[in-house]
Amino acid sequence: MDYKLLGNIPLFKNLSDAVLQQIASCMTIVECPENTVIIREGEPGDDFFVVLSGGIDVIKALGTPDERLLASRGVGDFVGELSLVNPDGLRVASVRTRDLSQLWRMDHRDFETLLYKEKALALEMIRALSERLTYAHNMTIQDLHEKNQELQEAYDDLKAAHEQIVEKEKLERELQLAHEIQQSLLPPHLPEVPGFEFGALMYPARAVGGDFYDLFQLDADRVGLVIGDVADKGVPSAMVMAQTRALIYAEAALELTPAQVLQQVNIHLMQMGTPKMFVTVLYGVLDARTRQFSYARAGHELPLRYCEGQVAQILPAGKGQPLSLFDTPTFDEQTLTVEPDTLLLFYTDGMVDCRNPAGEAFGLNRVKTLFAQSTALPAQEICKNLRENLCAFQQNAPQDDDVTILVLRTKDD
Repeated sequence: MDYKLLGNIPLFKNLSDAVLQQIASCMTIVECPENTVIIREGEPGDDFFVVLSGGIDVIKALGTPDERLLASRGVGDFVGELSLVNPDGLRVASVRTRDLSQLWRMDHRDFETLLYKEKALALEMIRALSERLTYAHNMTIQDLHEKNQELQEAYDDLKAAHEQIVEKEKLERELQLAHEIQQSLLPPHLPEVPGFEFGALMYPARAVGGDFYDLFQLDADRVGLVIGDVADKGVPSAMVMAQTRALIYAEAALELTPAQVLQQVNIHLMQMGTPKMFVTVLYGVLDARTRQFSYARAGHELPLRYCEGQVAQILPAGKGQPLSLFDTPTFDEQTLTVEPDTLLLFYTDGMVDCRNPAGEAFGLNRVKTLFAQSTALPAQEICKNLRENLCAFQQNAPQDDDVTILVLRTKDD
């Protein structure tokens, strides 16, 4: 080996030619292909290397998920010194060539002897180690700072996620309470009227909805029947629903006709202001003594009637406009006699508009067919049967709208 080449290396620059010749005689040249591991972390070390050509990388936790590049060394740099001075003699990191490299190799015994004899080399080694330790210290501080930032960001994200969870749970509790309140507005028991039977079901698309129905005794012979649908879903429509139901109940007690009741309710809704939330309603009064059913329809779905031996038919209809749109809306006013063996079906548009995963609507024809097929059932069972068939048709498709079903049928006393 040409000892003069060693003089170009910073570690040996202050040594005499005689010492350089001695070092050169102790070193061997090792050629290493690209990606050759020359030092492996944790193994005993007995070699000291100086880069003659090419380049090497110093790597911590090589081959693990925590692998990290500590430093890159080029021509004139040295590696492997720490294991030669550490008490346990173990490598503290791995070293791998970046490309084809030539290295000068010196074993532990020669290196230690040289350090004892040449104070200049020892001082240069100490200086180099000090620089490397300072660099490692700064890198550690920087790494800790970055990890602290990552931890802070993770903590902030966790805190935000926790707040979102708390808010979501709070909203869910409030929605559950709103659902319970809305359900409490429905009649706990359907009226018992000789010669008649009632059934009713309501399934909101969300926790709360805009559909509503009510059945209430006006006096010993008369029963008020109402079904309605606010043109929206969720909490806002539920609030309008509650207002409308309460207003109908209050006005119905004043001995007004169904159309007059709806007209008064419309006045109140217009005064309160319910933008973009019109309400379709059918309100009627059944007189059990005369068997007459008089109703006013404000833009709501047309009822179906089934008489024994006939097909289900839509009741006669006139023009009926929803509430909360016009100052003086027109209502569809009808009166019919409910003969024995007759059933009336009232429903909201959520039933006919319900769609399956293919986008096909349930439709009025299915409602009419299923209604006619289930007329032998009690009124409440008819409602359940319609709902079950609706769910089977819908499969796993989302429920787009609230569904309310109300049945009136005559029965033998």
